[in-house]
Amino acid sequence: MMIERSKPRIDDRAGLASPLGVAISEGDRATLAMVRQAIDTKRLRLAYQPVVLARDPARIAFYEGLIRVLDPAGRVIPAKDFMDAVESHEIGREIDCAALEIGMAALARHADLRLSVNMSARSIGYPRWMRVLRRGLSVAPTIGERLILEITESSAMLVPEIVVAFMDDLKGDGIAFALDDFGSGYTAIRYFKDFFFDILKIDGQFIRNIQTDADNQALTAALLSIGKHFHMFTVAEAVETAAEAEVLRSMGVDCLQGFLFGAATLKPAFLPEMSRKSA
Repeated sequence: MMIERSKPRIDDRAGLASPLGVAISEGDRATLAMVRQAIDTKRLRLAYQPVVLARDPARIAFYEGLIRVLDPAGRVIPAKDFMDAVESHEIGREIDCAALEIGMAALARHADLRLSVNMSARSIGYPRWMRVLRRGLSVAPTIGERLILEITESSAMLVPEIVVAFMDDLKGDGIAFALDDFGSGYTAIRYFKDFFFDILKIDGQFIRNIQTDADNQALTAALLSIGKHFHMFTVAEAVETAAEAEVLRSMGVDCLQGFLFGAATLKPAFLPEMSRKSA
C-alpha cells in the first residue's frame, strides 16, 4: 500500500526559505535594531556636502545635509548602509524627522546658510515631521527661503498626486524642492507639468566618465533638456574628476556636486565652532 506524503503546512514554509533570504531578513532586523538604538540615544548627525556653481566652483550654492548614524564607538555609518532597510518602516519616518530637525537648527544658527535636507514621500503624511517643519520655520522669517527639500525620483513617483499637493501647500513658505537622483527610476513625464520642483539633480550613473562615454553624454543632455524646459536649476551628482566637470560645464549644467569639490563631512567650513574643537 502506498502512503501519501503529507504536503507541508503553510506554517512550515518558513523552513523552506532560501539561506540568502533568511540572511537578508536577519540582516534587516539587525539594521533596524541598530538604527532604533541610535535614534533612542541621539546618535544621529548630518554630514554636509557642498554643491558648487559650475561656472565658478569656488562659490558654494548650497550644502546637502546627509543623515548619518554613529555606532556606540562614535564611528560614522553612512545612509547607504541602513536606508534601504528602514525606508518602508516607521523608523524611516523618524530618520526623516531627525534630519529635518538637525537641518532646521543649522539654518537657525547660520543666517547665510542654504541647505537641502532629504525626505521620503512617505513622510508627507507623518504628523511629527510636519510639526518639526512648522516649528523650525517659526524660528526666523528667512529659514523657509533657505531650505531645500530633496525627494528622490523613485519616492516621488510612489504617490505623485500627494507630492504635488504637498509642494503646493508649502510654496507659500518659500521652500524650494529638488528632485533627487533623476534618471535612476521611472518618472511619468506628464507629472512635470504639475510638480513644483525647482532643482533637478541628475543621478551619478550618468556622470561617471562622461568625457569618454558617448551614451552618458547623450542621456545627460536629454535630462538637462527636460530640466531647462521646465525651468529647473540643474545639478550633476557624483562628479569626481576635473574632466567630468569640464564636460558638464560645457553642456550647461548649473551646479556640480561630488568628491571633486568636497566629501560630506560632519565638520563643514560654515561651522567655525566645530573647526575650533577639531583644531
